[in-house]
Amino acid sequence: RLPPLDEQLARGIRFGEKRYRARGFFAYFQAYTNTYGPVELLEERYGLIRRYPEVVGLTVGTRPDCTNEPVLDLLESFSLDYEVWVEYGLQSAHNRTLDRIRRGHRVEDFLDAVERTSRRPIQICVHIILGLPGETHAEMIQTAKILAGLPIQGVKIHHCHVIRGTPLADNYRKGEYHPLGYSEYLRCVCDFLEHLPWPITIQRLLGEAPRDLLLAPEWGKDKGRVLEEIQNELERRGSRQGSRSEEQQLERGP
Repeated sequence: RLPPLDEQLARGIRFGEKRYRARGFFAYFQAYTNTYGPVELLEERYGLIRRYPEVVGLTVGTRPDCTNEPVLDLLESFSLDYEVWVEYGLQSAHNRTLDRIRRGHRVEDFLDAVERTSRRPIQICVHIILGLPGETHAEMIQTAKILAGLPIQGVKIHHCHVIRGTPLADNYRKGEYHPLGYSEYLRCVCDFLEHLPWPITIQRLLGEAPRDLLLAPEWGKDKGRVLEEIQNELERRGSRQGSRSEEQQLERGP
């Protein structure tokens, strides 16, 4: 059982001050769908941050089909005093993939949520997953190209990993799903980055899962090595984030 939210906030602040000597903090409502509920309840929960002068920002993770106008009104009200981010879990810009993984929303829901959110002083971060079942390399890169044309400020990239007790774990054991290999992921994530224009901030390059629940891929356990190899691969290519996006813009002309 998790401690109350205000206790979680206080613990996080104390930890950050001691470990990193931090002086400013973001309150991150991360797990599950943090805009799903009555606005009055959400206001009460988000409002806990006002008790802590150390908190300078509010980040809320949610689904694109669970953010209505009253919720956006509420989040906008916090932007008067805090930097506010909404993180939308897209995962893939292909409805065929979203149907396959039983995501429960459409790409159109995501595009609508981004359009409505972007009218407000709220920053937008998008979560995507590389290596989802049945998705090709070209489809993953097409997701990057779609994101490149949207009014977003951040992207978090995850690799698809197999967790015990899930339908994907059953498919993996039957040989019906094969996660991306290490070299495949390095190629894919670097290609993806090349299509995301600067100054979109890349806030994550690798997914993480509890080690006792992870079935595959094993290479995902060594986060430091993967991050270093991504940087090495970009340097080997003589490339960087946004390089292909800039080339496409030059081809289109002014």
